[in-house]
Amino acid sequence: MARRNATRAADALFRARRKVLGRLLPAGPPLGMARRGAMRRLRPVSEDWGFDRGKPVDRWYLEDFLNRFSRQAGYGAGDIQGRVIEVGGDDYARRFASGEGTTIDVLHVSAENPKATVVGDLVTGDGVPENAFDCVICTQTLHVLYDFQAAVATLHRMLAPGGVALVTVPGITRSCIPDRDFWGDYWRFTAQGAGRMFSEAFGPANVRVETYGNLLTAMGFLQGMAAEEFRDWELKVRDPDYEVLIGIRAQKAG
Repeated sequence: MARRNATRAADALFRARRKVLGRLLPAGPPLGMARRGAMRRLRPVSEDWGFDRGKPVDRWYLEDFLNRFSRQAGYGAGDIQGRVIEVGGDDYARRFASGEGTTIDVLHVSAENPKATVVGDLVTGDGVPENAFDCVICTQTLHVLYDFQAAVATLHRMLAPGGVALVTVPGITRSCIPDRDFWGDYWRFTAQGAGRMFSEAFGPANVRVETYGNLLTAMGFLQGMAAEEFRDWELKVRDPDYEVLIGIRAQKAG
């Protein structure tokens, strides 16, 4: 408890200093100059997940997961087609949608989101159409919902028979800021936990779970390094002992 309080105090002090000093504080090392072995740091090389250096490592994994089930040969006809809905925005749906005639909706809990076409609560199910969508994209969302099991049940209900939910959840990661302050930041997942959770709603035969990450990329991600600072093969190595991101494909029985 004392260590946790000290860590929180140090974090609060750093944020206060950063707010006051702004650009006077030294920035992280330039792109390509971060050293993965330099672990004696109290702050990461990037305070912004690596967005200020390139593409965050977990986003590289997330996009790889969605791409695998969108239009690549060997992974079906493409799951992101027909009537598609994405939670929070439409960036991934528009990027990875396949097939003519695809329509895209955006689910958000508040109408303040200008992209929202469906205003509803993923936990309670209020305002969310049932048996309506061929594909639901839900990325990096369940960990900020305390009752994530209820959210999974809603994902199942909103799908039409045969529809597919493409979901990602975090494994190894830092605290989610600013989500922690607005929505909460409650959970981290494992492949086994995610598989069991979705199997209870969709049935074990209808769920596929994939993990992304290894020791090298996990350390780099925690440091705030960008995907561009790793070799392509380093990003592609999957070590089940270091789950940075977990992808779930769950299909509703037809």
